[in-house]
Amino acid sequence: MKKLPIGISSFEEIRTGGYYYVDKTYFVKKLVEEGKYYFLSRPRRFGKSLFVDTLKSAFEGKKELFEGLYLENNWNWQEKYPVVRISFVKDTLSVDDLKNRVRSIIKEKAREEEVEIEERESIGTMLENLVKGLYRKNRRKVVLLVDEYDKAIIDNIEDREKAERIRKELKEFYSVLKDLDQYLHFVFITGISKFAKVSLFSGLNQLNDISLNKEYGDICGYTEEELIQVFGELIKGEEELEKIREWYNGYCWLGSRIYNPFDVLLYMENRVYRSYWFKTGNPEFLVKVIREKGYYIPNLEEVVVDDNVLDMFDIEEIRIEALLFQTGYLTIKEMIEEEDWLEYRLCYPNKEVKVALNSYIGDSIWSEKSWIREVRKIFVEGKLLELENVLNQVYGSVPNIWYRDVGRYESFYCALFYVLLVSSGLEVIAEDVTSIGRIDLTVISKGKVYIIELKVDKEGAIEQIKEKRYYEKYLDREEIYLVGIVIDSKERKVKKMDIERYR
Repeated sequence: MKKLPIGISSFEEIRTGGYYYVDKTYFVKKLVEEGKYYFLSRPRRFGKSLFVDTLKSAFEGKKELFEGLYLENNWNWQEKYPVVRISFVKDTLSVDDLKNRVRSIIKEKAREEEVEIEERESIGTMLENLVKGLYRKNRRKVVLLVDEYDKAIIDNIEDREKAERIRKELKEFYSVLKDLDQYLHFVFITGISKFAKVSLFSGLNQLNDISLNKEYGDICGYTEEELIQVFGELIKGEEELEKIREWYNGYCWLGSRIYNPFDVLLYMENRVYRSYWFKTGNPEFLVKVIREKGYYIPNLEEVVVDDNVLDMFDIEEIRIEALLFQTGYLTIKEMIEEEDWLEYRLCYPNKEVKVALNSYIGDSIWSEKSWIREVRKIFVEGKLLELENVLNQVYGSVPNIWYRDVGRYESFYCALFYVLLVSSGLEVIAEDVTSIGRIDLTVISKGKVYIIELKVDKEGAIEQIKEKRYYEKYLDREEIYLVGIVIDSKERKVKKMDIERYR
């Protein structure tokens, strides 16, 4: 049986080491046929580095690695090009660290190709000299591949001044590309975020951003067809496939719905549904931005933004929607086009992200994890009388900093309750739309539906559910419970809780 390529981004190692491989080589030919300068944004661990290495192998003419793949019979293997690959995957602590790493990559490539270049203070000048030297030696234009161009900025995003210094250094580095056009055959740049593309790549106006080009939507990650075709022998029937789909599918960049490849491989290895991808990141900065901007967390269920917002991610002005989308915590649910207007409806991609992100947010607010287990047990077993005690403990434990300026608003208490519920893995719908209003929270568990309305410092929670007949949306369910909760903002606790079974 083949091996799972967990953590392997070397195309050659995968192809010669007996590993499973999802064939993405169709996109190699398509890119070359349709243009010269490309930029691709995708979240971490989605296969960007592997695709970059695939490009490198193709341009270097390593036909033996493509046996049985699309590119084997759809590529001119007689034409080989010198390839410069610069990777910023490793952590960068300072501008000097960045410059030393790039110098090292350039000098190593120069030694390998026996091209003489002088070490300069400017890494951009060194790159320029390397490209020209390779062109003269090989009498062929050069392929330039830049992997994770923005990693150095992201590593230091919380230190705005340092991040800006790194951005300026990178801008100078990339600025040499505009004068190297006659020496370059193909340029492909990847990253997670689109940090002010215009300013970072100034002068490189022909850079084609394919991040939201539907024809390249499937370039990274696995489609369901690819999952079944390549890993089908490891999937034990439709029931397991449905569970994998629920946990790890759902990403979309206007092509197919995409499975997270890192999650799929780790699940196949361990056979346990866990938040593998989420745990490799550190969303601490993300949570900090959410708190600073007072973002209403249940809104992450569905976010509507115009197309400009997804490109507005920069050091000076961080839009939370762009940050969440580009880092993989939100994805595109729907694209809406109306004449001269374009907008996107964003949502959580899958259960992993929804549960893990809210759990992380919850951990930053309260320290007691037993409440998550307790609230899950309450709804799974239908022991609603125990809910008031858990909520009082939760609301009472929240640090004052979270109550500042918003502690009297219904949305604040609803958001905390939402985070608690989602963290427990329950099926939760926030702002659940009905024909005559919106339910604050709907919880569905074991065939039971719980319709929840919260009020702060005023009565009438359960009365609103009845008056607006929220329960009519779920009349096809066997059991429906109405839960009205009234919060006392001064005491930060539940003042009153009404529970009724409708049917």
